[in-house]
Amino acid sequence: MTAGHLAQGKPITVDADTDSEQVLQTMREHRIRRVPVIDDHRLVGMISEADLARHLDEQQVGKFVEAVCA
Repeated sequence: MTAGHLAQGKPITVDADTDSEQVLQTMREHRIRRVPVIDDHRLVGMISEADLARHLDEQQVGKFVEAVCA
């Protein structure tokens, strides 16, 4: 099996200027733990669960983990 075969559909990404609440919402909606960050059609980074845990309050992180892991 190839990576191309596994990569189906449109990738879920966020723009570099997206605020943290929208990033959380996107990740919750799609039940994903990592999201690529795009700026001017280029990959500029990746946001993960660990990044959220380090930079957001416990309540926000708790809701996110509950939604994604449910």
